Amino acid sequence: MSIPSLPVSTLGTPRIGPRRELKFALESFWSGKSGEAALLEAAAGLRAANWARQRALGVTNIPSNDFSLYDHVLDTSVMVGAIPDAYGWNGGKVSLATYFALARGSEGETQGAACASGCGAHSHGVPALEMTKWFDTNYHYLTPEFTKGQVFTLASTKPVDEYVEAKALGYQTRPVLLGPVTFLKLGKSKDPALDPLSLLANLLPVYVDVLRRLKANGAEWVQIDEPCLVLDLDDATRQALRAAYGMFAHASPALKLMLTSYFGGLGDNLADALALPVAGLHLDLVRAPEQLDAVLARAPRGLVLSLGVIDGRNIWRANIPSILDRLAPVVAKRGPDHIEIASSCSLLHVPIDLDLETDLDPDLKNWLAFSVQKMGELATLGRALAGGGDAIAATIADSARAFAARAASKKVHDPAVAARIAAIARQMAERASPFEIRREWQRRALDLPDFPTTTIGSFPQTPEVRKARAAHAKGALTDADYDAFLRAETKEAVRWQEEIGLDVLVHGEFERNDMVQYFGEQLSGYVFTQHGWVQSYGSRYVRPPIIFGDVSRPKQMTVAWSTYAQSLTKRPMKGMLTGPVTMMQWSFVRDDLPRSEVCRQIALALRDEVTDLEAAGIRIIQIDEPAIREGLPLRRADWPAYLAWAVECFRLAASGVRDDTQIHTHMCYSEFNDIIQSIGAMDADVISIETSRSKMELLDAFVAYRYPNEIGPGVYDIHSPRVPPVGEMTELLVKATKSLTPDQIWVNPDCGLKTRKWEEVRPALVNMVAAAKDVRAALAKAAE
Repeated sequence: MSIPSLPVSTLGTPRIGPRRELKFALESFWSGKSGEAALLEAAAGLRAANWARQRALGVTNIPSNDFSLYDHVLDTSVMVGAIPDAYGWNGGKVSLATYFALARGSEGETQGAACASGCGAHSHGVPALEMTKWFDTNYHYLTPEFTKGQVFTLASTKPVDEYVEAKALGYQTRPVLLGPVTFLKLGKSKDPALDPLSLLANLLPVYVDVLRRLKANGAEWVQIDEPCLVLDLDDATRQALRAAYGMFAHASPALKLMLTSYFGGLGDNLADALALPVAGLHLDLVRAPEQLDAVLARAPRGLVLSLGVIDGRNIWRANIPSILDRLAPVVAKRGPDHIEIASSCSLLHVPIDLDLETDLDPDLKNWLAFSVQKMGELATLGRALAGGGDAIAATIADSARAFAARAASKKVHDPAVAARIAAIARQMAERASPFEIRREWQRRALDLPDFPTTTIGSFPQTPEVRKARAAHAKGALTDADYDAFLRAETKEAVRWQEEIGLDVLVHGEFERNDMVQYFGEQLSGYVFTQHGWVQSYGSRYVRPPIIFGDVSRPKQMTVAWSTYAQSLTKRPMKGMLTGPVTMMQWSFVRDDLPRSEVCRQIALALRDEVTDLEAAGIRIIQIDEPAIREGLPLRRADWPAYLAWAVECFRLAASGVRDDTQIHTHMCYSEFNDIIQSIGAMDADVISIETSRSKMELLDAFVAYRYPNEIGPGVYDIHSPRVPPVGEMTELLVKATKSLTPDQIWVNPDCGLKTRKWEEVRPALVNMVAAAKDVRAALAKAAE
């Protein structure tokens, strides 16, 4: 006999497949090894498996249209026909070739069979859309691009098609749409005078068309995600929300809408959200548990409340008894017909199945929950709150035991780390001299030309590198043989960099599996999974480490490889580290300590490595912090506290060195304008940033602030396979000189080159060096 349950919702599930099936299907299609039919068949199989898995685990509100071949924001752009002219789309169905050109860029008319489905005349040889972080997560979305007078049209019926597909398989799903207001606010225009929200009236008819089609095909509920509701909203956005949902209610009154917010609390937007004519409202009660009382006091009686109490962003097992104690009075007050139990946000951000992990410490594994286990927790809560607690009493009791065991475990707490944190002094986060003095010492020590060239750190992880790493991990390659292989790869990379004329070299990071994992595996307090993959963007998946306990550095992590590489050349060799904020932000972080304290622990561990690199003769040390912007709280009122400890942690890691040691940092795909003073406060000698996709637009922030230190504005988009010509990079550098003084500018790609192929990297870097020489020559001639 089935146990009664309150409605249970996931809001969305991981797309990638338990064994990364989507990644392999995509890469096979991109390489030409398989065709469009094989890719679409693989995607359909993943969707069917997701729906079946949720039903089997007790999820009652199963989503559809939460799947994407690349990115759900890109899917929305395609759905509404927001495709820039450069991609050659002339109306009608958007081909996969055009879809992936938007996502990845393209080079020449070389897509072969992929063009059989219809390529626009200019759909190749174009850069990808800009990419940036999805709110404060490590997921990247492709930025919609709008023009004045933008015409929207229904160019993809994907939400309807996937609803119908699920229905044919026996699943009555709740389709998911990215809300129109959030979609517009995520976009941008090359015309700075254009406010994307001014396009709402043109956009809404397309959404109305989709909603009507869903209703006509049998949909009862539609989930519309408006995460902009957790941001600081202006009056124009509030009015846009009223206009959009007023039109939806008028155009399709019989269709029930679940308005979904996540990643924070509604705060001062609560009244606006409650005034919208929707049937349901989702609340993130993990990020903002305090908002529940205010919502209960003000929500209309007939409004269905979706309570997001299972963490969709982290991997810790829920304390089920505590949640039940909190929710039972809510269900009693509003009635079971007006309450749903849900994850805080889509489960996109967590790995799929903990049962695949066979090597985890048993205690630690008992403290965790991945997507599958979180669905089980949701089902347990739904059944218990519907009065079926006796049937699942053992499950509830086991949850309580696991929570108590974790809190008391000696594996989590290290008194030595706590003592070191307590001993942090203010001067530990300050360099000995200001930048102007350090700069002179560094110029004498390094003797670099104007517009010095370098790369961000990593070189391609070729099949041979991955094969050797896998063989070593399996014991099929001895330590000595693996070390010899890595030394050979490093030596060849150093030789080639010298050959093409790079000024500051890197060792290529062939020994590193991932910029966070490599360090986490050498730090106490971290643990790693075998199959804990999550999507970063497209087919780029990562296995975030889990910070389960106090963090410290038992031994040196990078000194041996950096000093070996430096021994091969007289040119400066950069030591490469991942910064404390990124080490934390790109991990699943323990939730029993403030994040600021976790970050300080990591900063102290990295400080030890920085000083050891300097002592070993490394004169340039790069501490990458690409995640510092994404960690910024979504509400401005919370920014100062975060920025204070984030900057402090970077400086704590970086400030133990002499004046003649140059500290670099790297950040990519971030909007810096609002936090530029804090970027300056980090006091890195050189910062490298993404600017190629935005055509140096990000430099505007550094100009207005008059950034005093040196900057490497990226001139080469590494997320695209295309090789930019010399002239294109030269043009970007010349544009940079309009915003910065020539003696501030370094020349480098946007990001690391790990994911690219050597046949792309070699010509691109040769062109980059040539562009730097051209600009040097032009400036020298102008000075004559």
